[in-house]
Amino acid sequence: MSEIQSSSLRERKKAQTRLAIRREAFRLFDEQGYANTTVEQIAEAAEVSPRTFYRYFKIKEALLISDDHSSPIVRAFVDAPAELSVVAAYRHAMEQVFGGLSADERVNAIAGQQMLYQVPEARGLIYTEYIRLIGLLTDALAERLGPDTEEFERRVTAGAIVGVLIAISDDNPLPQSELSEALKILDARLS
Repeated sequence: MSEIQSSSLRERKKAQTRLAIRREAFRLFDEQGYANTTVEQIAEAAEVSPRTFYRYFKIKEALLISDDHSSPIVRAFVDAPAELSVVAAYRHAMEQVFGGLSADERVNAIAGQQMLYQVPEARGLIYTEYIRLIGLLTDALAERLGPDTEEFERRVTAGAIVGVLIAISDDNPLPQSELSEALKILDARLS
C-alpha cells in the first residue's frame, strides 16, 4: 500500500469516527436532552474512549459546529476557476462541497445545524463560527485577489458573503438551493 493510499485510508477512518461520534451524540441529545447528555455517554455510545472524543471535539458544544464544510468550501473557493467573480467562486465552492456529501453526512450536518438553533447553550457558537468564517474568507481572498488587495476590502467582501449565509441559513439547515440563489442575487448586485 502506498503512502497516499495509507493516508487516504487513515483520513477516511477519521471521518467515519467523527461521523459516528456526532451521530451517537445527536441520538442521545434527542433522547435525553443536550444538557443531560455527558461526554462519557457519547463516547460509550460511539464505542470510543472519552480521550478519543476529546481528540475530535475539544468540548461538547463543538459537536454542534462542524468544520466538515467550512474549510473544504474555503479551499474549493480558492481553487475555483479564476474567471469566476468572488461571489460566483464561493457559490461554485459551496455547490461542489454540498453536492459531494453522502446521505449520512447530509443527515448529520442537518441534525447538527438544527441543534445549533434549538440548544440555548449553543446559540453563541453560531456567531463565533460566522466570525471565524469571515476570517477564513478574508485570508482566502488574498490568494484569490492577490496580496495587494487591502485587508479591509477583503474583510468587507467576506462579510457580505457571510451575511447572505446568515440571512438564508438562520434556523434553516443546509439550504443549498436557497443559498445558491441568494449568492446569485448578491453577485448580480455587486457586479
